[in-house]
Amino acid sequence: QVGLVESGGGLVQAGDSLRLSCAASGLTFSDYAMGWFRQAPGKEREFVTHISQTGSTTDYAGSVKGRFTISRDNAKKTVYLEMNSLKPEDTAVYYCAAHLNSGFTPLRARQYKYWGQGTQVTVSS
Repeated sequence: QVGLVESGGGLVQAGDSLRLSCAASGLTFSDYAMGWFRQAPGKEREFVTHISQTGSTTDYAGSVKGRFTISRDNAKKTVYLEMNSLKPEDTAVYYCAAHLNSGFTPLRARQYKYWGQGTQVTVSS
């Protein structure tokens, strides 16, 4: 059974940093490219960032580029999201997701096969 479990969310002030983790189980982690999405109340789930199977390629939404960094450790079956200079508009539930394709960055949630349960990030002003 495949599982993706996010952790590291919390309540922080604007300008602070957080690091989210997503631990995978039940799959060959190095076969999967990984993404982070987020969903704020009343809004659609939106793409945040993506990393290829080897970690050699990353992509970011414009709203987080330069502030967020995605990385992965295939030996630990874990993907990370380092978030710096957090803003109130970053407040959302953050989800990690996995897909098997390679060579492009899926931006739509339906393109991902497996999802975690999400972790809440709240940034106060």
